[in-house]
Amino acid sequence: MIRILAKSDPVLFFQTYQPPMIIDEVQKAPELFEQMKIMCDESDTCGLFWLTGSQQYGMMIKIRETMAGRIGILELYSLSKSEVEGLGYINELDFTLNCLLERQALAIKNHRKNNITDVFEYIWRGGMPYVLFADAEQRQEYFNSYIETYLMRDVAEEGGITDTVCFRKFLNACAALTAEQVNYKTLSDAADLSQPTAKEWVRLLQSLAIIFLLPPYANNGLKRLAKTPKLYFCDTGLCAYLSMWLTRDTLMHGAACGHFFENYIIAELLKNYAYGHSKAGLTYYRDSNAKEIDVFVEENGMIHPLEIKKSANPDRREVKKYELIDKAGAIRGSGGIVCMCEEVIPIDERNCFIPCNLI
Repeated sequence: MIRILAKSDPVLFFQTYQPPMIIDEVQKAPELFEQMKIMCDESDTCGLFWLTGSQQYGMMIKIRETMAGRIGILELYSLSKSEVEGLGYINELDFTLNCLLERQALAIKNHRKNNITDVFEYIWRGGMPYVLFADAEQRQEYFNSYIETYLMRDVAEEGGITDTVCFRKFLNACAALTAEQVNYKTLSDAADLSQPTAKEWVRLLQSLAIIFLLPPYANNGLKRLAKTPKLYFCDTGLCAYLSMWLTRDTLMHGAACGHFFENYIIAELLKNYAYGHSKAGLTYYRDSNAKEIDVFVEENGMIHPLEIKKSANPDRREVKKYELIDKAGAIRGSGGIVCMCEEVIPIDERNCFIPCNLI
C-alpha cells in the first residue's frame, strides 16, 4: 500500500510520511523524485532524504536526471575487515609511526591481533553481510545467486549483456587476473569476445563496483612508466568464488595467495578512503626496468609508498625502491611495508613494517 501511494500520489505520500526519512529501494517509485526536488528547493535543510537501492543503474539514471546539484552520492562497497571487526576507518591520512602506534593500541584494546588465518578467512568469505556467518555450501549458493540474478540484472540493463554463459567466463577470467595488469587479449580469448567488447565489459564491471582498476602513477618527468591499470575485485570473497577456491585453507596455501592478499589490502584502502574524512588517490608504480611499488597513496601532492607482502618478516630493503619517488621530483611522505607482522616496527625515519590489520 505504501508503494502504491508513493507511485500514485507523491504529494500525499510526503504529507503522510514527512522528512527526514530513509527510503529503501527508491528505484521502485521513481515518481517520488520530482516531488523530492521541489521539497529540496523549498528548504535549506540538508539530509531530508536518505535514499538506498539495490538496482544501481536504474536508480542512478533517474537521480542524475532529476536531482542534479541537490544530492550527494556515497557508493557502498561490501564490508571491510576493519568494519567487520569494529576498528573503524582512518580519519586522517597518516602513516607516521605515532599514528600507527595509536591504531595498534586501539586494535589491542579490541583484542585484535594480526593473524594469517583470520585474514584469509575474511579474504575467502568477503564482506557481503550474508556470507560472514554462512557455511561453505550457503556461501556457494549465495554467490551463484548473486551473479545469476542481481549482477546479471544490472549488466543486462546497463550493458545489454544477456549471454550468461559468456559473461560467467569473462568474470572467471577477471578473477584469474586479480592483482595483475589488465590484459584485454587474455580476457577476450577466455570469453570468446573481441578486445573492444572486453574493454567495454571491464568498464561495465568497474561502473557497477564489482572491480576496481588501480591506475598507474603518472609523472611528466618520467617517460618510461607503465600505462596499463591493475585489476582488483572490490570483494575478495566474490573473486575467490569465481576462482573456485572452495576453502579458506586451500586459498591460503595456494599459488594465488599473494595476489589475493594484495587484492585484500588494496580493497581495504579503497573502502577506507571512500568513507573516511581523508580522501586520497591510489596508484601504483611500474617502470620499463620492471621496478614496481605496489601502491602510492597520494594526497595534496605527497606520495605515501606502500609495499604489500604476505610475510611476517619481509625484506626491509624493499623500501630502498622508494627513492624512485625522489628522483621523479615528487614529495615523499611516510610509508612502509604492509605485511603479517604482529606489531608496528620502524624501518627508518619515514617507513615502518605495518601490520595489515591496521589498514
